[in-house]
Amino acid sequence: MRQLRPHLTDERVFIEQVQRQLVEGYHLVYCEDKEDVRALAGFRFIEFLAWGKVLYIDDLITDSETRRNGHGGKLLKWVIEQGKKAGCDQVHLDSGPQRHDAHRLYLNHGFKIIGHHFSLDLQENK
Repeated sequence: MRQLRPHLTDERVFIEQVQRQLVEGYHLVYCEDKEDVRALAGFRFIEFLAWGKVLYIDDLITDSETRRNGHGGKLLKWVIEQGKKAGCDQVHLDSGPQRHDAHRLYLNHGFKIIGHHFSLDLQENK
């Protein structure tokens, strides 16, 4: 997770954040190889007027040391299957524009680029 979210430097703060999100329905899963975590995903189920019931992937990362070994794809397939089992209409995620390898993975698994994501930092101008 540190590779995907480098701003989360305090382990205690990270654990507290994940625990709060778990209460809200967040799921954190991982794929391991030889007892080492090789990929992880965080996701939740949400309903939208625009898309119906959605499995939303908050976090998806493959260890930089073992990228292109299939761990991310395997985990992504598993997460998509959870969406199907839960009766979701769609799976969604956001991805930084610089993450070309991740985009290739998503496109190879049938994802489509459907829009732009906008945000407003409310902490910026305090």
